[in-house]
Amino acid sequence: MAVSSDYLDFVLEQLAPVGPLTSRKMFGGVGLYAQGLFFALIDDDTLYLKGDETLRPDFEAAGGVQFAPFGMSPMAYWSAPAEALDEPELMVAWAQRSIAVAAARKTRKVK
Repeated sequence: MAVSSDYLDFVLEQLAPVGPLTSRKMFGGVGLYAQGLFFALIDDDTLYLKGDETLRPDFEAAGGVQFAPFGMSPMAYWSAPAEALDEPELMVAWAQRSIAVAAARKTRKVK
């Protein structure tokens, strides 16, 4: 459960067009926040994006794998599509979808 500084820098550079991002170390990984919303995490130099049931088919079609640390039940985070890591515009589009999921969940919790 390590995150190299080079990989973190690479991800933050790819996601820079999303807008101001913050990162926080957590449980050996790193959480990524945009607009105050926790939308992604990095673990073992793998980027995972927040998803929900509407995005599940897209993540599956892109070869995404759910984040399941320490053999726990899978969480609502999916590995970013490999091709998106090489195409910043595609990565930003995926990130924006994950931010929208995070915003929708926050709205539901507030009600």
